Amino acid sequence: MLDAPVSGAEPGAVAGTLAIMVGGDETAFEALKPVLLQMGASATRVGPLGAGNVAKLANQAIVAVNIAVLGEALVLAHRAGVDPAAVLDAIGGGLAGSNVMKAKGPMMLAGGFNPGFRVELHAKDLDNALATGHETATPLPLTAAVREMLAALSASGQDDRDHSALVSYFERLSGTELPR
Repeated sequence: MLDAPVSGAEPGAVAGTLAIMVGGDETAFEALKPVLLQMGASATRVGPLGAGNVAKLANQAIVAVNIAVLGEALVLAHRAGVDPAAVLDAIGGGLAGSNVMKAKGPMMLAGGFNPGFRVELHAKDLDNALATGHETATPLPLTAAVREMLAALSASGQDDRDHSALVSYFERLSGTELPR
């Protein structure tokens, strides 16, 4: 038996480029790895049964914090009189550049927030990450902070929007909206 959550969302599933995080027996993993690689670009055993789920929670925490800080930075740029789209172009090739920035930055600039990964689902994942943190006595202050931001989006009726709608949290805090 293996646990094998994935990262890459619908585009990764369609393109066969998912990252698969696997927990379970090494022999079982090696036997099933060719099947997993038909669905994804990578399949990595990260430990015993359950470890794949922990890796997925870590992934979701990283994605959440990255999306939040991206939204915060774009609002900062706008409030400082700098074109947020130009900022994305300028920093995209540097250390701050990431898959999150490539996928979610344009969505933040365009607005609309048609769901790729809904706010309510990311909130659930962060709840699970926070529970795992509690169970293992591991403080997760950044994850907790973004979870609160997602709760604010939920309270304003945005559960069904893409998690890139986190930018609207920072827009509300600063009393501005990105140009769209």
